Amino acid sequence: LNDNPSHYKIALSGTMKSPKINFEPPFLMLMPVPLDVKTETAINIIPQDYLRQSQIKVELPKLELEDGDRIYPFSVEFPEGKDIVLSSDGTNKELICHISFRSSRPVSFLANMFFIDKEEN
Repeated sequence: LNDNPSHYKIALSGTMKSPKINFEPPFLMLMPVPLDVKTETAINIIPQDYLRQSQIKVELPKLELEDGDRIYPFSVEFPEGKDIVLSSDGTNKELICHISFRSSRPVSFLANMFFIDKEEN
């Protein structure tokens, strides 16, 4: 230092982990129920490598029926909140999500639900 930078070299290296979320169970199959009866299940959302607080939002599928009507038979609820927080030991707390389905019309389908964090991941 002291105007003589050639004597010192510093090499830095590191790895960056991208935040991600895992699910338990990894996929969901709801049982058939009579019309207009709600079926519900709970899943655990397991956030990993989040270094700052974020929040989960959910994009629910809409179904288009044969007659052109659209229905939104799914709903989600986070009984303990949607915030991803970093605990004191450096891990992220799991979130519980209740997913329910109810339809007054007969339907059978395969659809995706998207769970998105504040950074649009």
